[in-house]
Amino acid sequence: MRSPFGGDAATDRPSAYNAAAAVEALDAFVERMPKAELHLHLEGSVRPRTVLELAAANGVAFPVADEAGLAEFFRFRDFPHFIEGYIAVCGTLRRPADFARIVRELGEDAAAQNLRYVEVHFNPESNVRKRGLAFRAMLDGMNAGRREARERFGVEMRWIADGIRDAETGPASVTQTVDWIVGLDAADGVVALGLGGDEVGFPPAPFAADFGRARAAGLRVVAHAGETTGPETIWDSIRLLGAERIGHGIRAVEDPALVAFLAETGMPLEVCPTSNLRTGVVASLAAHPLPALDAAGVTVTVNSDDPPLFGTTLTEEYRLLARAWGYGADGIERIALNSVRAAFVPGPAKERLLAEFAAEFAALRAALGLPPPTAGGIPTP
Repeated sequence: MRSPFGGDAATDRPSAYNAAAAVEALDAFVERMPKAELHLHLEGSVRPRTVLELAAANGVAFPVADEAGLAEFFRFRDFPHFIEGYIAVCGTLRRPADFARIVRELGEDAAAQNLRYVEVHFNPESNVRKRGLAFRAMLDGMNAGRREARERFGVEMRWIADGIRDAETGPASVTQTVDWIVGLDAADGVVALGLGGDEVGFPPAPFAADFGRARAAGLRVVAHAGETTGPETIWDSIRLLGAERIGHGIRAVEDPALVAFLAETGMPLEVCPTSNLRTGVVASLAAHPLPALDAAGVTVTVNSDDPPLFGTTLTEEYRLLARAWGYGADGIERIALNSVRAAFVPGPAKERLLAEFAAEFAALRAALGLPPPTAGGIPTP
């Protein structure tokens, strides 16, 4: 097999570097590699056509009538404007069957990217309060879609139930969410409590007691922090909520002590590059902190957040590593495996998943003529 680096993959004979072939091989590597994702919102993952079909079926007056209009509707001015679009999509989900459908379709879309394991955020309290759903019926619908995604597409999903920090019901949104999830069986798939919504003006402190209840019940804990506010929100999420992973967390780069803490403890950040660009959290990909955080030793993972709303996929997020920041196969593989290591999967199952991913990465490198991995994988600035 010819190597994309110009030599023979079997003998590693040196020859001229073939840049175009190397780029092509790296792109194929990203497309075909096994993937896991930790920061994906169910309500923000609905296919555009499905949004419009559910709005029509459920008698919901939606702001636009076709997919072209929806694409324009999703051009966000800033983070609050994004929240408006997100809420509009949520408003089309009215029946347990709607949730079964969007989960099944999410599984199909994931399988098309070779995405094997996904932890999916959802908003139980607002869906129940605003749309007249029963929590149990909604979760049953989600799990019907989850079973179909597993059986038909080979995609395993787990749920993260988000309390909404800026809900009209105040901290009661989180209290109610915890009340629902602490007594669930493992088969229901809820592995963690999360904290979502607009960070600005809604610090973590009022939710500390409810997060303590969730931890005491054996649930894992995550929190959106350091997306639209600074490092202090990340610190408070760790100290007051007991967060084990941080959603986004890119503003950590502003606090060297926090960066050092994250690197030393290995606490993962769920980084969503295109989301940050589309909501105006960063001015450009060149200004994005991911490469600096990674180079400082912070455990970063790559995620798509709300892919149809931001016009992206998880595969495209990994392509950004190569195209925007110069990562090669080593760095991309290392970051992809970070997501498996940071997943809320029990130890033996995680070891099996890591072994499966490692074997597939090795086979894929060989098939594409890419060299075996070297230590590190962080691109040289």
